[in-house]
Formats: sequence, C-alpha cells, structure tokens
Amino acid sequence: MTNVLLIIFIISLLYVAIANRIITYVRVLALQGSILFGVTFLQLHEIQTWNLVLILLETIVFKAVAVPMFLGYLIKRNKITRESEPYLPHFISLIIVTMIVVITVLLANSIQDTHLDKIFFIVSLSTLFTGLYFIASRKKIITHVMGYLMIENGVFVLSLAVGNEMPNLVNLGIMLDVFASVLILGIFLNKIGDVFKDVDVDQLTNLKDY
Repeated sequence: MTNVLLIIFIISLLYVAIANRIITYVRVLALQGSILFGVTFLQLHEIQTWNLVLILLETIVFKAVAVPMFLGYLIKRNKITRESEPYLPHFISLIIVTMIVVITVLLANSIQDTHLDKIFFIVSLSTLFTGLYFIASRKKIITHVMGYLMIENGVFVLSLAVGNEMPNLVNLGIMLDVFASVLILGIFLNKIGDVFKDVDVDQLTNLKDY
C-alpha cells in the first residue's frame, strides 16, 4: 500500500507539470500532504505511539490543510492571476518531469545497497528536482514558493525511510517546513504584494536599495 501511495505521489508531479491554473498547484500540494499522511501512518510502525500521533498531526494539519489554505489566502489577498505563466510549454514541462523520474529510477537501480529503500529514494529525488525545475521555469513568485514546498515534501519522503530509527529527524523536518513556508515565505509574499499589483519574478528587477 505504501508503494501505491508513493506511485500516486509521482503521478501528481506529472499532473502538476501540465497544470495551467495556480489553484491546481495548491490542490496538488494538499493531495501530496494527504499522501504523506498515509505513508507516514503505514511506514512509521516501530516508533512510540505518542511520537507517531504527533508526526501524523503535523503532517495532516500543516502539509495537507494549513499550508494549502494559507497559499489560497495569499492568492486572493494579492489578487494573483489564475494562470501559472510558465516560460516553457506545458508539454515540454511534462517531458522534462518525466525525464527526471526516469533518470532517478536509473540512478536508484545503479546503486547496490541493500539498506536503500529505492522507492523512497526515487520519489524523494524526483520531487526535489521537480521542485527545482518549477522554481526555474515559472514566472510568478507564488509558484516559486510552491516549488520550494515540493522540495520540502521530497526531503520529508526521504526522512520517512529512516523515520523508524530517527523519528526526531522527521519531527524537526516538519517543524522547519512550518517556519520556513508559513512565516518567512508568507511574510515575504505579503510584502511583495503590497509593492506590486502582480507578483511576477520579472518585476523583482525593479527593486532598488535606497
């Protein structure tokens, strides 16, 4: 069942590559948060019950509910247009993300380590590089934030592979997600929205020091 959820996670990366609306990105992030909740529940079966409950609450509350709702609020507050406005066509993005997944699969198969859970390795690296690609290929700052959140999801997937041995590592990773994505990036987007009518990265070139 864990492998099925992780495969659905990869499919969500391919889907978001062809998505044209920013709200779709938010929904995919919420879906990924829900998938991570399920993977956490199935994977972390050897840790203490109270720690598992804490991790599950952190995952479902922040990754699946709070962060997507906060992003939706930022989109409405800053009156961001619905289009994602990529630099490359969506078909090209789909090809690139597919190549990323294929390359990570080949890389995982080339590693001869019995302790390596290859499915977690593939999903985490695919998510990490897809997030980096979204940061590089999208015009709006809000989509850059979502790319960063994808990177965090990739790191979280990798931490789940060793979560039974080091549960505190998973806790620290989630709390860092909360502070970085909600506080720092949220304040940043709010301030940018007060300066510009539409948060396009091209407009950052107009920022000057006085």
